[in-house]
Amino acid sequence: MTSATPVAERENRLEAAERWLSDRPVVGLVVILALLLLVTGIASPHSVGLSGLSAILLFAAFLGTLSAGQTVVMLTAGIDLSVAAQATAASYYMAALNSQGHGLAVSLLGGLAVGLVVGLFNGIGVGVFGVQPLIMTLGTSTIITGGLTVYTQKYFTGAPVVPSAVHQLGSGTFGAYLPVSLLVIWIPLAILLIFGLPRTGLGRTIYAVGDNPVACRLAGVRVWQVLIATYVLCGLLSALAGFILVGYVDEPSQGLASDYLLVSVAAVVIGGTSIFGGVGSYSGTILGALILSVLDTLLTVMNASAAAREILYGATILVLATIYSRALTRA
Repeated sequence: MTSATPVAERENRLEAAERWLSDRPVVGLVVILALLLLVTGIASPHSVGLSGLSAILLFAAFLGTLSAGQTVVMLTAGIDLSVAAQATAASYYMAALNSQGHGLAVSLLGGLAVGLVVGLFNGIGVGVFGVQPLIMTLGTSTIITGGLTVYTQKYFTGAPVVPSAVHQLGSGTFGAYLPVSLLVIWIPLAILLIFGLPRTGLGRTIYAVGDNPVACRLAGVRVWQVLIATYVLCGLLSALAGFILVGYVDEPSQGLASDYLLVSVAAVVIGGTSIFGGVGSYSGTILGALILSVLDTLLTVMNASAAAREILYGATILVLATIYSRALTRA
């Protein structure tokens, strides 16, 4: 009896810690971010100077925008494995239109149209025909990749040129250190999602659909319309993230954003959004994106390989998803 009591106490403390982390993910994430900044500063002091922090925010602005659409989809208990392909295709098509002399406005609208069409396709597949989101978006990603290859080989010749305004958006800074993409895109987007998701009709419905779609249908909610709107929004945000990334590297390619699919999922999971839907916030995703950006800097300083980074991102998703789901089950 006496030997079982300490074990039970340890289990209770573990359960309490998991529940605390699930209820207050932002607090824990801020602590993790501060620790990572400290370790990075010790390993490479210039990495957390003004220029180093500017570089971290440049990457975080792209990742945070890409993860924004993933967050909205995961709140409905879905996942979009085509966000990286959408970002790549939208940025490439935008640059191709610019190279053909269509002007900045038409080029940007053309790139956004790619995200809109793909998001609509995903939304119809998931919301109307009931295809499982993982299967639907994985298939869409493959179609996009193949379609982009056909487009580059048959319908477009020459090297796409990124518009100077997009290059400035992705790599420019205000006052030498504040990224343009941070001030022009990420901060307004963050304000819109942080305050809009829990307060607007669509935002509250997204949470409700993720929590219990059957109850929503019985209450008269057109769940299929909500899912279509969600995937369309994800497609548009993915295209916008593609603009930021292609502006940063200033060179469109068929594999531009392919390395960031797993990272976008990791940022959302780290931020505390449940893979089962209905629980989470974009504020957590912001911290997740910042944590991964600082971690990427630290791994660069340590000369870690791409394989090591993939292993670390995958392990992070598994561990935190397990912790969050266990805490929700016991709540």
